[in-house]
Amino acid sequence: MSTNKLRLGPLPKSETVKLTFACPASLKADLDRYAALHAQTYGEPVDAVTLIPHMLEAFMARDRGFRRVGKPMSY
Repeated sequence: MSTNKLRLGPLPKSETVKLTFACPASLKADLDRYAALHAQTYGEPVDAVTLIPHMLEAFMARDRGFRRVGKPMSY
């Protein structure tokens, strides 16, 4: 197991909703490489499809413009 930490830490368990999206082949290759490194670092097998929602969530949490707008009101 690697001693380096990745920006995306161990994955939490959560409820999911299935989405489908298209991406360039080069991005898919990078996602697969990241998934392999994540699995090696944290000792649990994981694929790119599992990582994508967590990566997007981390990205949005760090986006100052998005956070500034605030969360939508629930009705």
